[in-house]
Amino acid sequence: MEDLVMRGDSFWAGKRVFLTGHTGFKGGWLALWLTRQGAIVTGYALDPSTQPSLHALTTASATASSVIGDIRDLIGVRQAMQACAPEVVFHLAAQPLVRRSYVDPVETYSTNVMGTVNLLEAVRSCSSVRSVVVVTSDKCYENREWQWGYRENEPMGGYDPYSNSKGCAELVSASYRLSFFNESRHGEHGVALATARAGNVIGGGDWSDDRLVPDLLRAFGEHRIADIRNPSAVRPWQHVLEPLHGYMMLAEKLHAEGPRWAQAWNFGPHDSDARPVSWIADKLATMWGGGAKWRSEVREDQPHEANWLKLDCSKARQTLGWIPRWDLPRSLGAIVEWQQAWLAGRDMTDFTLEQIQQYESTPLHD
Repeated sequence: MEDLVMRGDSFWAGKRVFLTGHTGFKGGWLALWLTRQGAIVTGYALDPSTQPSLHALTTASATASSVIGDIRDLIGVRQAMQACAPEVVFHLAAQPLVRRSYVDPVETYSTNVMGTVNLLEAVRSCSSVRSVVVVTSDKCYENREWQWGYRENEPMGGYDPYSNSKGCAELVSASYRLSFFNESRHGEHGVALATARAGNVIGGGDWSDDRLVPDLLRAFGEHRIADIRNPSAVRPWQHVLEPLHGYMMLAEKLHAEGPRWAQAWNFGPHDSDARPVSWIADKLATMWGGGAKWRSEVREDQPHEANWLKLDCSKARQTLGWIPRWDLPRSLGAIVEWQQAWLAGRDMTDFTLEQIQQYESTPLHD
């Protein structure tokens, strides 16, 4: 396995980072990327929720310290953060599934809302922190099922408990930004807090239940027909590296320039990559090969899920300078390559780092 610390001349070289949710899908990719950039990462999260997991395959080697703990435990979060003494905090720990939120709304709200409160309370008691990125979701908006993208100033909402909890997390963050990390007192507290709302994130190493791409890949790998719900639903699909790149850029700006960037930010794909579920399923089946197939699953007890959802990301592109690098076909190809490499027994830390390097070297095209 190659040396993870490969970019010692970057902004992140030697930066102490506190990352919640490092045992999850997005957190695992972010831990690897930050460590590749030279950061000293402390992760705080529950044990991985799936078997296999990206954490077991890669992330365990990407964190200087891995603390297994519950984001709902204020004392535990505070102690772990103070031991880390970070300059940068990324908050990704969450209950991330819509359908699970119907089964256990109490867990969803306590994790996604009070977990955010606990994280920000820990920041208040940690004098080393300079920038905080709280990651929520594109589903935080009041979804009106319209065909244009939601902007950062649209009302918060959410039909299901998961989506609503993410809207609540946004409101919590806004309140803390105004009450405790106010721009007018930045010289006293030194903290710049932003939130990030990403579209449907896909990539290798996701084995979550009730997610389109993992469900398809599991079925294809087991040579069975995949059952897909809501084939007509449209989502803003993007590879996991796209929003993570945005989070890292945002954290750098917060650290260097403070309150100017302490706002809410959308990170989503180009409009052409907002595609129906059926389009994704067809493309993945073709790329996988071997006669991979899917079919529509009709269930009378299926809970409500949004049918149409897009983000307007012009603010991040025009102001932050963040632009998606991989279009949807390239992203799906990378996912198939990752999954088939894992099935072939490849070293997945090396393979994941290779994909990060490929992403970094991809020219920007607006």
